[in-house]
Amino acid sequence: MEKQTLPPLRPASIPVVVHDPYFSLWCPADNLNEWLCHWTGAPAGFAGIFRVDGEARTFLGRPQFAPVMDQKRPQVLPTRTIVECECSAVRMTLTFLTPALPHRLEILSRPVTYVLFDFESLDGRGHALELYFDCGGEFCVNRAGDEITWSRFRHEGFELMSLASAQQNPLHTAGDDLRIDWGRSYLGVPKEFAPETAISPNQVMRRGFAESGTMPASDSLDMPRRANNGYTSLGVKMAFDLPATGVIGRWLFLGYDDVWSIEYLGRKLPAYWRRSTPTFAALLDKVKEEFEEIHRECIEYDRMLFADAGRVGGEKYARLCALAFRQAIGAHKLTIDLDGTPLFFSKENFSNGCIATVDVTYPSAPLFLLTQPELLKAMMTPILQYAESYRWKFPFAPHDLGTYPLANGQVYGGGEYTEENQMPVEECGNMLLLAGALLRFAGEKEFIAAHAATWKLWAEYLLARGYDPENQLCTDDFAGHLAHNANLSLKAILALGAYSQIAGALGDAAEAERFLAAARNAAERWCIDALDGDHYRLAFDRPGTWSQKYNLVWDRLLGLGLFPAEVAKRELAFYRTKQNRYGLPLDSRRSYTKIDWILWSATLTGDDDDFAALLDPVYRWLDETPDRVPLTDWYETTDGRKVGFQARSVVGGLFLKMLYDEELCRKYLEMARR
Repeated sequence: MEKQTLPPLRPASIPVVVHDPYFSLWCPADNLNEWLCHWTGAPAGFAGIFRVDGEARTFLGRPQFAPVMDQKRPQVLPTRTIVECECSAVRMTLTFLTPALPHRLEILSRPVTYVLFDFESLDGRGHALELYFDCGGEFCVNRAGDEITWSRFRHEGFELMSLASAQQNPLHTAGDDLRIDWGRSYLGVPKEFAPETAISPNQVMRRGFAESGTMPASDSLDMPRRANNGYTSLGVKMAFDLPATGVIGRWLFLGYDDVWSIEYLGRKLPAYWRRSTPTFAALLDKVKEEFEEIHRECIEYDRMLFADAGRVGGEKYARLCALAFRQAIGAHKLTIDLDGTPLFFSKENFSNGCIATVDVTYPSAPLFLLTQPELLKAMMTPILQYAESYRWKFPFAPHDLGTYPLANGQVYGGGEYTEENQMPVEECGNMLLLAGALLRFAGEKEFIAAHAATWKLWAEYLLARGYDPENQLCTDDFAGHLAHNANLSLKAILALGAYSQIAGALGDAAEAERFLAAARNAAERWCIDALDGDHYRLAFDRPGTWSQKYNLVWDRLLGLGLFPAEVAKRELAFYRTKQNRYGLPLDSRRSYTKIDWILWSATLTGDDDDFAALLDPVYRWLDETPDRVPLTDWYETTDGRKVGFQARSVVGGLFLKMLYDEELCRKYLEMARR
């Protein structure tokens, strides 16, 4: 366990297996003695039972045939969730290890989580141990009433079992509250651990193991069968002796081969790992051979990232980043295009299910700017290709590419056909600011140059229509249309500054000067038009209102210097008077907030006291929110209730404070380029 000084944080939901929008498991409780579920809340049948000298205890799932083991609160780190359990005179440390290493894209994209069990004696005596683990078929179908089949496979290194939907229809349905119903889930155990395995109704296996340590002698053959009819599961038992001293370790893996991951403009794309590993069998060879190396690397990465976040923002901030890390990555799918280009598709979880949404990429970008700019490029590339195709006829940036997992064209608002309910200023500003960030933080001149005409088109649009936005939506579209939006105006102004830097980097000094002058003039006007005494307004024409000006972060991050420091200081002083028990509201209209925007606003002055003042209520909310769901980004600051959204990628925005540290940025960029 990593050394920490504060009392343990209680995640609203514990990340267990978090890879992509389909391969995603969470535990909505204080510890693991609850049934696991998909991020949508759909149950998934997983259980773990442990026998010490014949005495049975449950360590995963609700206790059915054996009482629970004592568990400490889980420690959530970037790539690992660790829980210490004690039973009689034995301690078991249970680790779910998802190697989400952004600097190693092939490993990041592997759909495999390692489950580690480490045992030690607490009484100085040896003990006879038996370990049982199972997983059910609900995880490979959309509804628990859908039919599944099961199989065993011969593999040199693993005892290998599998579950799959009986009806395989890849990429045939799109939507939000959906689970995968194609491909195969796997449970594998290294053969050297001499495992006993079975495929049988879970009650039969769990009861038999808890009462006598036995497993069924035969597999169930009654298939296809509804997943919830008997809950047929893959079960494994490992038995061994624990010495009086030292640690004994065992492990297994959970995997999912979706074969086809995303449909993009009519073509089916596989996961990125298939670039160098054409079959799942070959992938499993690597999973086994590289286990020790990957385990060590994840431990070191967790220590490094946690320590760096703590140095920048304190231990509370580090814990928040650790909780957000896998969620931000796991709300995407990393695929490979026909020409080998990586494409990274987000899903708007419990929002509207859109895929590759620009104003979801925007708030999530800080994590990827810091740890792997290639992933931000891989998010922006599909949007740019679509916008540069014959299908997109508008002079502004698209909002999305469809509904997950089908990225076949925009569905939001007027789609490809009308300007109704589009977000023209929002999305143009987002794309230009992210392009400027890629240039500044990663030196991505070649990528920027390849889309020079598109950046210019969108910059001209903002120059003409961005300063005083019409009655339109912004990324906070749940709040409705708003004309003369001062924060949206800020985005447009800063995006003009970013384009000035882009033009300069591409050798067009005249264009750079023209847009820089326009941005400076607009910033001067804004400071007058938006001023409302001791703060700045929500909208230019609404005195007595206010809003978080989170878009202002790019003035310092991109080195634009368009706004005087007094703007941020005035805003932060005002924000500190408007906080509720669980944080700063988004604006004066309602008491709800967005966690990503609070953490952006908290960095505006660069003052550590301001940052802590806005962070502390958010941390309190994390520990007290009554809604046991994966981290939501939209909640009430009064009672801590979730308003909407959960498990979204936008929590990658919590890493923004780390981008202000140039030394850290250089370190992570060097790792990403190795």
